[in-house]
Amino acid sequence: MTSQASRTAEQADETLLSEQRDPAGSKSVRRLDRVIIRFAGDSGDGMQLTGDRFTSETASFGNDLSTLPNFPAEIRAPAGTLPGVSSFQLHFADHDILTPGDAPNVLVAMNPAALKANIADLPRGAEIIVDTDEFTRRAVQKVGYQASPLEDGSLEGYSVHQVPLTTLTVEALKEFDLSRKEAERSKNMFALGLLSWMYHRPTEGTERFLKAKFAKRPQIAEANLAAFRAGWNFGETTEDFAVSYEIAPAVTAFPAGVYRNISGNLALSYGLVAASRQAGLPLFLGSYPITPASDILHELSRHKNFGVRTFQAEDEIAGVGAALGAAFGGALGVTTTSGPGVALKAETIGLAVSMELPLLVVDIQRGGPSTGLPTKTEQADLLQAMFGRNGEAPVPVVAPCTPADCFDAALEAARIALTYRTPVFLLSDGYLANGSEPWRIPDVAELPDLRVEFARERNHTLADGQEVFWPYKRDPRTLARPWAVPGTPGLEHRIGGIEKQDGSGEISYAPANHDFMVRTRQAKIDGIEVADLTVDDPDGARTLVLGWGSTYGPITAAVRRLRAAGEAVAQAHLRHLNPFPANLGDVLARYERVVVPEMNLGQLATLVRARYLVDVHSYNQVNGMPFKAEQLATALKEAIDG
Repeated sequence: MTSQASRTAEQADETLLSEQRDPAGSKSVRRLDRVIIRFAGDSGDGMQLTGDRFTSETASFGNDLSTLPNFPAEIRAPAGTLPGVSSFQLHFADHDILTPGDAPNVLVAMNPAALKANIADLPRGAEIIVDTDEFTRRAVQKVGYQASPLEDGSLEGYSVHQVPLTTLTVEALKEFDLSRKEAERSKNMFALGLLSWMYHRPTEGTERFLKAKFAKRPQIAEANLAAFRAGWNFGETTEDFAVSYEIAPAVTAFPAGVYRNISGNLALSYGLVAASRQAGLPLFLGSYPITPASDILHELSRHKNFGVRTFQAEDEIAGVGAALGAAFGGALGVTTTSGPGVALKAETIGLAVSMELPLLVVDIQRGGPSTGLPTKTEQADLLQAMFGRNGEAPVPVVAPCTPADCFDAALEAARIALTYRTPVFLLSDGYLANGSEPWRIPDVAELPDLRVEFARERNHTLADGQEVFWPYKRDPRTLARPWAVPGTPGLEHRIGGIEKQDGSGEISYAPANHDFMVRTRQAKIDGIEVADLTVDDPDGARTLVLGWGSTYGPITAAVRRLRAAGEAVAQAHLRHLNPFPANLGDVLARYERVVVPEMNLGQLATLVRARYLVDVHSYNQVNGMPFKAEQLATALKEAIDG
């Protein structure tokens, strides 16, 4: 058995716990504490579906897990080329893990391009399963190999399994009335069956999934089931795979409860629905499809039974305009997008600041600028969310830290928007949106009460005794203005983008009034009540690692590695980026060094330096991929050593 320190260090290599013969006595069964598998092939090979199904069965088995889908931006890149490679990485274990893993222990490569695109990430000794049918001379040369890597000795040091996946799949489906091309499409199911045998994954869920997915095409359903079972049987009978592996369920990793596997975008969608129910308001989504946010539009469109209305607008501006109009009408207005869409929505978000209405702006960040890297991750929209509008237009900013945390972050963003009558930015990113992990389904009683009171009566008495409604008469505690649904008798009022007179809401160009309103809107945001920042510092460290958003997993994994090696390092992670937690300044002052890792060129570091005059050390990456734990651990060790 390994020590607890090494088990929580989240190293790339799996740890062998035991080995025994199976009951038949012909093959060994090795028990591991973790494994990292990467499926890779053409974007048309079904790698995302394969990875998703393997993940679902792993979740149902009870392992802790973390995933990293990685696919090209093109709908269908040229087959057999490096730009067209799609991959899905899954890290699962018998204990708590935080990242999809640094280096795969197993690579399933469906063609030479998939092998070449991923081989550099594999440690020596890793297992490689290749479809030999695809390693033709033309396919090999197409990606720049001078000779087949299966024959030139370049894969020495790896455990290579050469499997004619395509031929075996076609042979397994010969009884079906399918063309060879149609039969070949099921080779991903053959590979899934083989890996399911190899790692003792359940199969019932995948079989139910295939029957449901192809319910209107029963022959295709049966063909995929046959390919899946053939892959399982191949692993069971072939001599090439003499070992299978077991990773026990993570019994102690999770608090008691009912769990399901969930992606960040799905968790965020459920969080928005839960927020609308807890607020007692209909949910309206005004959105324009954009990667990687479109999944939220697709998911919410399925929930009309919960009072959800979705509007796929003709463009980004129309989407946010409709959402703001819904907020004016008394709904929980939401718009979803990514960085390029935020740029187009900026004027309407500024209008929402002026109108002081609750509006959720969900930004699933991706690589930029411009179109940039549509399917890759980045954290480079923080300053855009903070300042990307004309004039002084302050907006609260909230960021989830894991896929499952997207649910809670959506509720928190809704709480702030509804309580303080303000648009709120929710900054997720592609890594969280597409990644998945186990999520404990909360009891409804655990969810916050988000109910709001609409204005029902006139709220101001004029000098002549007349009762009137003032749309900008504020709550003295929150500085929120009243929310009156249009059509409420006696509460007719005018709002818009031109500056309003404090209280009455009449148009005002008075310099003193404008100064007062600008400062009041800023004070409202500054006064938002958020939880204090929690610091994890068991050893009284001198170095603090401060993160935000999706860097939580890699940072925490790196901190675990350092602590396992005897280093003292503290960690804190921000959910609220505007306003900052009230105790952040005191926290920063306690440490000699503060390191801020970000997937940008130092945006949070810039804000922290400006606000607290702390010379934070910025560690940055903008390659479209999340940090690796080993990479961060090395950088943090250098910071600790000064």
